[in-house]
Amino acid sequence: MNIADLQARLRAFAAERRWEPYQTPKNLAMAMVVEAAELVEIFQWKTPQESQALDEATRVHLGEEIADVLLYLLQIADHCQVDVTSAVERKLVMNARKHPPLPREGESA
Repeated sequence: MNIADLQARLRAFAAERRWEPYQTPKNLAMAMVVEAAELVEIFQWKTPQESQALDEATRVHLGEEIADVLLYLLQIADHCQVDVTSAVERKLVMNARKHPPLPREGESA
């Protein structure tokens, strides 16, 4: 997946529909939260085991909701000039420092 190409496609999609005035970072973030809630709803009331054993129709639905959240995230980043690749790389490094690997069993810390 090429993030820049996807963001360009999303810009063109919005332009063809004249949605630009409505696609502010605030509105996109609010829409993303709604989509994230729809993603969470798929798992509502499922046991941990059930959440890991989804049927094919539910997996397809889950993929659609994941895509909705991702597309809104990419649009927010695009509108705010955030380089997603760089931000993710920085965050992975920060997380690795904050949460170092645990020692293997039998090794001392």
